[in-house]
Amino acid sequence: MKRLLLFMAFLPAMLGVASDIVTVSGESTYYDDGTKSKVECMRLASEQARIDALAKKFGTIVAQDILQADRIKGNREQNDFLALSSTEVRGEWVADDGEPEYEFSHDSKSNLIVHCKVKGKAKEISNESPAFEASVLRNGTDTRNADNLFRDGDDMYLHFRGSADGFLSVFLEDETGNVYLLLPYPRDSKTRVAVKRDHDYVFFSPDHEIKAGGNGSVVEELILTAPDNAEYNRVYVVFSPESFSRPVMDTGSGLPMMKSGEFNKWLLKARRNDSKMGVKAMNIMISPR
Repeated sequence: MKRLLLFMAFLPAMLGVASDIVTVSGESTYYDDGTKSKVECMRLASEQARIDALAKKFGTIVAQDILQADRIKGNREQNDFLALSSTEVRGEWVADDGEPEYEFSHDSKSNLIVHCKVKGKAKEISNESPAFEASVLRNGTDTRNADNLFRDGDDMYLHFRGSADGFLSVFLEDETGNVYLLLPYPRDSKTRVAVKRDHDYVFFSPDHEIKAGGNGSVVEELILTAPDNAEYNRVYVVFSPESFSRPVMDTGSGLPMMKSGEFNKWLLKARRNDSKMGVKAMNIMISPR
């Protein structure tokens, strides 16, 4: 009887953790002005639909320090947790549940109209995740090189600074739905990257790795390419004060890789098990020269 009572006392706590993440749905219509590609219009429509889902479930709040994603300069691309006018949503998108559904039409000037419906997993914004800063850097390792607009052949680095000791992983998702592991470095025998609080890190730079006492030979230097058409990628920075294991990925050739659907499942499970895990998603655009 004692064992049964202990189990029943523990069960609600388990259910409470699982209930933190809920299923949400939203929709949005994006009206192009004739300046964007079909792929870009689809991306903007899906991101606005995600915001609609978050706003309907969790509401909005006037604030400027909760958002965990960057707006690309020049309003040429918006982010996953886009501000609704002067407000922001109280929830954060954890993972897609299936593929977005699109309907296409045109206005009287033949401009594209994209209507999108999305379904996914989301959670109310929690203060348990330690604050951290992360930004992509273009052609330089100083924070003044932070940018989201790249050209074919540009170097990419990542700056990170956290408010607590913890562990870090970095992923990149391309337009084809492939997600690549960038950090830990594939050639490094370490299975995790430990970081110290209030310390500035620059990754993908051999010089900075050596200065930090590491092995510069394991560093993957990143050169972004888009020789013909503009490409839109997304960089995910995953940070937690608790140690976590990276997902199982295909290591057959090049960088470890997995499909975005499997990545979303891993991220959902990881965040369900670790309420202190924080994720920052940054969209980047790579243009031909």
